[in-house]
Amino acid sequence: MIVRPYRAADLPQMLEIWNEIVEAGDAFPQEEPLDAESGAAFFAAQTLTAVAEEHGALCGLYILHPNNIGRCGHICNASYAVKSSCRGRHTGEVLVTDCMKRAAEAGFRVLQFNAVVESNLPARRLYEKLGFRQLGVIEGGFRMKSGEYVNICPYYIPLAQARDGRL
Repeated sequence: MIVRPYRAADLPQMLEIWNEIVEAGDAFPQEEPLDAESGAAFFAAQTLTAVAEEHGALCGLYILHPNNIGRCGHICNASYAVKSSCRGRHTGEVLVTDCMKRAAEAGFRVLQFNAVVESNLPARRLYEKLGFRQLGVIEGGFRMKSGEYVNICPYYIPLAQARDGRL
């Protein structure tokens, strides 16, 4: 599996992967799926959009961008999407690890996840395995597709270890 910056030709597969998660309504804050036009604009607007490719097919992707501006502009945020048929094969770990390295190379000092749904145990286990620290719990911070409000768990990690090549 290789991770590389996306190309325009990847957009149809990227939209399929991204929209699968949006439509599930249990992990991403977006409520509307992306179409060809909105997806192209969305992915192009990121600091980096990268894809995981295996045997010519995309298994997942991530977006990386600043979490804030100005005095907090050194903190970045990212979102990861893994195709359902590729889950359980460490695709997420490959994406997160690559993202951490590239974020450090881009000059970010901290990677922060604002809204990890508490019930998303595979993601939470992965983040903790990679050294992310949970900041607490925001009760009812995420509205599921069903309308139920569930807790979110913000996470962060300093990126010095990525800059130092210790990943």
